[in-house]
Amino acid sequence: MTAGMEKYKNQRMFPQTDPYVRLLAEQSFSRAAGAPHVEGNSVRLLKNAQQNYPAWLDAMQSARKSIHFENYIIYDDDIGRQFADVMIARAEDGVKVSVVYDWLGTLGTASRRYWKRLKDAGVEVRCFNPPRLDRPFGWVNRDHRKMIVVDGTIGFVTGLCVGQIWAGYPERSIEPWRDTGIMITGPAIADIEHAFADIWATMGTALPHDEVPHRESIHPTGDVSLRVVASAPYTTGLFRLDQLISSVARETLWLTDAYFIGVSPYVQALTAAVQDGVDVRLLVPGTTDIPFLSAVSRAGYQPLLEAGVRIFEWNGQMLHAKTAVVDGKWARIGSTNLNISSWLGNYELDVAVEDQSFARTMEEMYLEDLSQSTEIVLARRRAARPVNRRSRARHHLPKRAKGSISRAGVGVMRVGNVLGAAITHRRTLEPAEAKLMLGAGAILLTLATLFVLWPQWLAIPFVIICAWLAAALLFRAIRLILDDRRNNDGESRPPG
Repeated sequence: MTAGMEKYKNQRMFPQTDPYVRLLAEQSFSRAAGAPHVEGNSVRLLKNAQQNYPAWLDAMQSARKSIHFENYIIYDDDIGRQFADVMIARAEDGVKVSVVYDWLGTLGTASRRYWKRLKDAGVEVRCFNPPRLDRPFGWVNRDHRKMIVVDGTIGFVTGLCVGQIWAGYPERSIEPWRDTGIMITGPAIADIEHAFADIWATMGTALPHDEVPHRESIHPTGDVSLRVVASAPYTTGLFRLDQLISSVARETLWLTDAYFIGVSPYVQALTAAVQDGVDVRLLVPGTTDIPFLSAVSRAGYQPLLEAGVRIFEWNGQMLHAKTAVVDGKWARIGSTNLNISSWLGNYELDVAVEDQSFARTMEEMYLEDLSQSTEIVLARRRAARPVNRRSRARHHLPKRAKGSISRAGVGVMRVGNVLGAAITHRRTLEPAEAKLMLGAGAILLTLATLFVLWPQWLAIPFVIICAWLAAALLFRAIRLILDDRRNNDGESRPPG
């Protein structure tokens, strides 16, 4: 066979030309994320409340047609009232202002008076997934998104909620929370608007069609390509994307996460990347607003450290950012944490940016964050410990600070995993997991004692829960039957 014929055969069998590879990559990313690749955008990286809040407020103050505002937590404090004042002023000037907040996230942070003031001024406010008698466990799914779109032309996707704790308390020497957001203009705004419209429609009348733009109606504003990944419960779009990214990374995979709980498939993906020579780093909080989750997260460090993943804990005030940067070419920013609750149970919103200049900026920010962090290493006794003993900055978390409380459910899953391993001996337990076992053992012993001493009192909650579940099931079953009969009656009637 001649050299020319061999070359031709190889090209036929392995068409590894740049356009072909690009097509495969585009197809893989689009299918994994469930989000198309959108070109012609401009993006701006925003760090902490110091850069995010002024940009949000400026955009909202310039609104002429509409403001779509969605956030997991909104505080009724100085920062929250600043945003309320702007929304009220714009609504009174005829701008249509639509606000979505999460019931669990904002539980105890904003009073009824706060929402009434907005509604009285003409702001349309909807609360996502409040408790319902016919849905005992409906509260599990949360709206964890954080986004703003103004006039269908400028948008923000971020990890920040709205409250003074993100801005800090300078008079008390309390630093701002470390968090990251992005400002976007261009055709991708349509994807953010559609994500808002979808969740808005789950709570009542849908937005008017003319209030939700299409990509074709928005002129390009730059040369940045990106994807808007709008995850919904049980769709796992971002989980698939995170798995794919960990597989295609060739040089670096640098992650920042506020509530990291390593699940086996993702831990294995990170381990495989390290074994293939990828520099994998994970930056997590040193002090968290949910102390229980800190212990749960640390219990999962050891397999990552043993595989070669470098783990850093932030030395400053709470680290709340959720970002990734890969090979200096790809970056992700948004609301999704690296745990099952975010990947599987929540409505989340993230932006994946495919732009080398933006990714390089993200890398620079990441290295700056690492300079203010402590690396965790395996000590001789194999326990995960800080690489040095330098003192951390004192952390002050206000009593009302609670972050993403739905993360606690992930902690329960992690504890269940440890207990199952301890009882069945299906894997070797690590010293870092001893605290979880001690805590769970103490709780179980306490419950056993209470059952022996006061069995009738502990039976009451069980009876109430069973009765509630029974009533909910019967109510929904009867309603479905009645709805089906109405529909059948309507179809059987002859047209009149």
